[in-house]
Amino acid sequence: MKIDFTLDGCDKLVSKLQSLNKIRFEAVVKKNAVQLFNYMKNGNTPVKTGEMRQSLLLKDDLVAYTKEYAPHVEYGHRTKNGGWINGQHFLQKGVEHQKPIYKQDLKNAIKKEGA
Repeated sequence: MKIDFTLDGCDKLVSKLQSLNKIRFEAVVKKNAVQLFNYMKNGNTPVKTGEMRQSLLLKDDLVAYTKEYAPHVEYGHRTKNGGWINGQHFLQKGVEHQKPIYKQDLKNAIKKEGA
């Protein structure tokens, strides 16, 4: 099972940049996907056995964890005795870290396109 996120709140910027230059938009998206991947790979993924960090995937503009238990660590899960373990929201935290960088990169690309 994969976990992936999209960055909401930048829709107007994304639309504007896409209308100006698809190649530039794709470059911004790819750059930010790589940065998010590196952020998660370098100490921002929970590690117990290392399997989750090893399952981190970067494919085109998708950053995801392929380990089947990744969603349970991200969002939380029930235990066998009926208890609850809260999610760690590690990928969400990574996305929130990357979001202002992505937004600024979109603005910069629009400025360059208009120049």
